[in-house]
Amino acid sequence: MLYYLFTFLDKAYNVPGAGMFQFITFRAALATIFSLFISLIYGKRIINYLRAKQIGETVRELGLEGQMAKTGTPTMGGLIILGALLIPTLLFAKILNIYILLMLFVTVWLGLIGFLDDYIKVFKKNKEGLAGRFKIIGQVVAGLVVGSILYFNQGIVIRERVPERKAFITVAKPGTLTAFEQVKDHNKKFKSVPEKSTKTTIPFFKNNEFDYAVLLKWLGDDYRKFAWLIFIPMVIFVITAISNGANLTDGMDGLATGTSAVIASTLGLLAWVSGNIVFADYLNIMYIPNTGELVVFIFSLVGACVGFLWYNSYPAQIFMGDTGSLALGGIIAALAIMIRKELLIPILCGIFIAENLSVVIQVSYFKYTRKKTGEGKRIFLMAPLHHHYQKKGYPEPKIVMRFLIIGIALALASIITLKIR
Repeated sequence: MLYYLFTFLDKAYNVPGAGMFQFITFRAALATIFSLFISLIYGKRIINYLRAKQIGETVRELGLEGQMAKTGTPTMGGLIILGALLIPTLLFAKILNIYILLMLFVTVWLGLIGFLDDYIKVFKKNKEGLAGRFKIIGQVVAGLVVGSILYFNQGIVIRERVPERKAFITVAKPGTLTAFEQVKDHNKKFKSVPEKSTKTTIPFFKNNEFDYAVLLKWLGDDYRKFAWLIFIPMVIFVITAISNGANLTDGMDGLATGTSAVIASTLGLLAWVSGNIVFADYLNIMYIPNTGELVVFIFSLVGACVGFLWYNSYPAQIFMGDTGSLALGGIIAALAIMIRKELLIPILCGIFIAENLSVVIQVSYFKYTRKKTGEGKRIFLMAPLHHHYQKKGYPEPKIVMRFLIIGIALALASIITLKIR
């Protein structure tokens, strides 16, 4: 909202400093500060309110050290994250941007599903919460909406560079021009063509674009008309998987929050270079118009996570609950898809993937061995994966810190894909 106000003031009255709101980096910085302020200042008030209303976590006895001491800790802390994310976004982002509108939908929708799950657990005293199938349906709906709009909305395009001449002309000799001058000179020989596309980026490969539509070539010459048959299910799968992965990771103080902050920071960098034509050309990556605005949203998320971590770090004063974890996973997945970096998810979101797979492997192996031998066996001492190490006797803060170190390493590996191919 403030973007539109200060743009008007700059053009109509030439108010000093109003033009700063044209810069994404300036608005992203303000959004980060505001989200951090909201989560720190109002987070304490929300914790006190939840504690007064006895809206606390009911922890089941699983034989984990220090586990029962967490009983009664306020939950639904995801409300702090969502509030600290949405308010700065509404203030500092171009809210009419299609990508911002989509992210607002994903945040509110998955936040409501998570809130309903927490509400059932806390107020209805049902430890199971919302039935799993309803969570999945909600995640599928989120994926269906995101996938459909990304595919069918005519304003969502990528820009392909097409040579204006038949022969390629070398830009300039090394050392004669700066990197950006070479890019500028190089662009004179190319025209930028907006294109509706289902292309994405393959990490670590040269000429690293993959079009989902090619998987349907067997349908004949008109195969591109049916690309949605591949693209939309892919979006649904990614959002569902990562949303559940973040939910499963939220089992230790600060683990899901810290991991999400690291992932979001990385996505912020990737969104900024993907939405900036100069950097996209310089790095030879796909240029996606209007995605730069996502940087404001992403750094609102980073500020919200860091602020929440103030209260969620060990020993936690509040848990985010499904209100936060389901939304965080869905937000991260949707962001990666929008900037065409979803194939980076196995690297960037490696912690979420590992947590998810540990549960799938544990349950599948247990059922398989029970069917074969009559007695179910387990691969891990306990799933999700972080509880396996807890069962082995590792202190909770050590597990969280080591997972975060791994998360940072995976984030750095994701960033270097910009140059290593």
